[in-house]
Amino acid sequence: MTSPIDAVLAIHNAFRADIALIDEAAVGAGRGRPGLEETLDRFRFMNEVLVWHADGEEQGMFVELEAVAPCVAEAYEKDHRALDAAFERLSAAVTARDALETARSTAAFRYYLDVHLAKEDAHLYRIIRERVSLADQAKAVGVMAGGVPQDRFPEFVVWLYPLMGDQDRENMTRIWQMLMPDEVFIGACGLIQQAIGVEYAELTRRIPELVAA
Repeated sequence: MTSPIDAVLAIHNAFRADIALIDEAAVGAGRGRPGLEETLDRFRFMNEVLVWHADGEEQGMFVELEAVAPCVAEAYEKDHRALDAAFERLSAAVTARDALETARSTAAFRYYLDVHLAKEDAHLYRIIRERVSLADQAKAVGVMAGGVPQDRFPEFVVWLYPLMGDQDRENMTRIWQMLMPDEVFIGACGLIQQAIGVEYAELTRRIPELVAA
């Protein structure tokens, strides 16, 4: 059975996939390979999504967590601020067109992000899954989803769905189906189909009711 927490873990996997692509591009640029600017520039939008995600965690998930495990979230908030600082360093390196420093900064950002997400998955979200009710988990996921600016939602879907595997796509779509009004969900399905093209057929095989949507 799909749990609201599965939406958060799916986005974590998307972050992992994207920062890996960005890091590989930065290494390539550092070695003098041309044509990597577009991939490297992905980091700006990825970081926007990361900020929306972190703010949503702090306003939604961490509030629920505080009620059942006081003080646990504090260390994760510190991680969020450290990631903000890592992004500023990376952004400065890219702006300066310093290929070596960009590669160094991207590697550092990737390492810190991967460690942070692994800790959240293994520790923080395990506590939430075990101690917070499904209703309150869903409420917190709704707060997180509401942090994506409405006019940026199409960009978010185009970024998110190609980075996820089939299981994460299914989980995310089922959770949106639970949380969104019907007309909003139908619009989201159209965006998903545009984002993943022929791979949408696998999603409809897993969730047959999408055919009607």
